[in-house]
Amino acid sequence: MGSQDEQRDGTGRRALLGAAVLGAGGAVLGLSGTARAAGAHHGGGLKSLPKPTIIGHRGASGYRPEHTFGSYDLALDLGADIVEAGDLCPTKDGHLVCRHEPEIGGTTDVAEHPEFAGRRTTKVLDGVPTTGWFTEDFTLAELKTLRAIERIPANRPHNTLYNGRWEIPTFEEVLKWQDEQTRRRGKQVWIYPETKHPTYFRKLGLGVEERVAKLLRKYGKDKRNSPVIVQSFEPTSIQRLNTLVDNPLVVLLSTADSRPYDFVDSGDPRTVADLITPKGLREIAGYAQGIGPTLDLVITKNADGSLGKRTTLVADAHRVGLILHPYTMRNENPFLPLEFRKGSDADGYGDAFGAFRTYFATGIDGVFTDNADTGLLARADFVND
Repeated sequence: MGSQDEQRDGTGRRALLGAAVLGAGGAVLGLSGTARAAGAHHGGGLKSLPKPTIIGHRGASGYRPEHTFGSYDLALDLGADIVEAGDLCPTKDGHLVCRHEPEIGGTTDVAEHPEFAGRRTTKVLDGVPTTGWFTEDFTLAELKTLRAIERIPANRPHNTLYNGRWEIPTFEEVLKWQDEQTRRRGKQVWIYPETKHPTYFRKLGLGVEERVAKLLRKYGKDKRNSPVIVQSFEPTSIQRLNTLVDNPLVVLLSTADSRPYDFVDSGDPRTVADLITPKGLREIAGYAQGIGPTLDLVITKNADGSLGKRTTLVADAHRVGLILHPYTMRNENPFLPLEFRKGSDADGYGDAFGAFRTYFATGIDGVFTDNADTGLLARADFVND
C-alpha cells in the first residue's frame, strides 16, 4: 500500500515502456492456469512474475510481527513471489525505516522506554488527530534501540511470542537483504516498497520520493526491469517517482468514496470512484504500470460483509494495460467475506482457500496476503483446476 512538480518529458516514454512490458506479458496473462504459472519465469521485469502473483504483505505478517526481517525471511521461506518489504517512513535525520505507519506505538515497544516518554504527542496525520510516537521525532540510532511487536494481538496472539525479537529495518538494509537473499536462494527476490503519507512528510521537509530514488540508484535498482515495484496511495507521489526512476509503479486505491490525501490537500475533488473509471484508469496508465485496489473494488461487499457484485475494474484496468494487485487476503475470520467465515473466534481461520479462489477467478494479476503459504496452495489449486 504525494499537484506537484511538472512531469518530465519522459512520462510518455514511461507509458510506452510500461505498455511494452505488459504487452510482452499479455500472453502470460491470457494463458490457461497451468501454462500461466509454468511459463511465467522467463524474461525480466513484471512479465517474469508468476500469475497470479503472491505478494507477502509486510512479509509473513500472519505469523510474525510485520516489517521485520523475521517476517520478510519467512515470507520467502513460504514461497512468496514478492515481499512487501518497506512501508517507508523518514526519521528525524532523514533515513527511511520500514513501519506500517509513522506512529510506532502500536508496532514497537517504545511505550516501555521511559527515556522516550516525553516524545509521546498528538499530531494531525492526513487530517486525523493521532496520538503516539512518530518516526520523524527520532533519529535512526534512537529507533534502533526499539524492538517490533505484533500490531493486532487480538487476532494474532501467537505472534506476540516474537515481540521484542527484531529491530526496525531501514530501507537501505532491505535493499542489501534483497541482494543477499537473491544470492543465497539462487532466484531473484522481489520487493514492493510503499511511500507512506508523502504529502505529510514533504511538509515536514522530509520528501520521501527523492530518498527512495537516491537509494534505488545507489543499488542499481532504478530500472524498468529492476525487481522493485514502488507503490503509494497518493497518485502525485507516483507521478513524482515517475520523474525520478524507471521502476514499475503502482497506485494504491482505497474505498470508492475515499479521496487520496494529496487530492484533499490540493483541493482536487476527485474520489477513488473517479480514478477507477475508464478515463481515470487511462490517466493512471500514463505514469504507472499497475493499481493496487482494495479487494472490495474488485467484488463489492454487502452491508452484512458478504460478497456482492463483481465489478468491471479488472477488465477496465487490463484494457489500458494496467496490472491489478489487490489487498489484503488474510486467513482469520474477521478479515474474510461473511460466506467464508467459520465459527466466531477472532483469531480462528475461515475458508481462506475459497476466498482466494473467488478473487483469483476475477482475473486479478496477484494479491497481497499475510499468509503467503495459503496463497501459494490456493494458486496451485486455481491454475490446475
